[in-house]
Amino acid sequence: MSKSVTPRKAAANEAVASLRDIKSSTQKAHLVLELIRGKPVERALNDLTFCRKKLAPITKKLLLSAIANAENNHGLNVDNLVVAQAFADKGAYLKRWMQRAKGRAAPVLKHRCHLTIVLAEKAPEVKAPKASAPKAAKPAEAKAPKAAKAEAAETTTETTEA
Repeated sequence: MSKSVTPRKAAANEAVASLRDIKSSTQKAHLVLELIRGKPVERALNDLTFCRKKLAPITKKLLLSAIANAENNHGLNVDNLVVAQAFADKGAYLKRWMQRAKGRAAPVLKHRCHLTIVLAEKAPEVKAPKASAPKAAKPAEAKAPKAAKAEAAETTTETTEA
């Protein structure tokens, strides 16, 4: 008996990359991930390049990995990629002890987190040119319905008089 095939967690137009056991808390990771969530890939890379947080280079490396996954594994167009989801989950933390006064000890928890980035391919937006008539033609069009109304009014008065 073989294992059943696990269904893919992402949609057909999505690519996922994750990084586990990062030496940081989830709160600090959320600050960096909020910078890139919902942005095109180019803009997200630029924002991470100039971010001064400790996790920015790590997140940038993960984003580059997600881009490579999208291009090589799923055949997605890199120019149309957008950061659909970016989140941090809690990881296992290390329990350490710190010496305190009078022979006591206090716990120190060293937090870890898991980062996940999901990229989605969006169709490029095509702006349709607005078809507008020249300004000189608009007043002539406006007069035409008035003339038609006047002619209609004349015909109704002629039929009632006869």
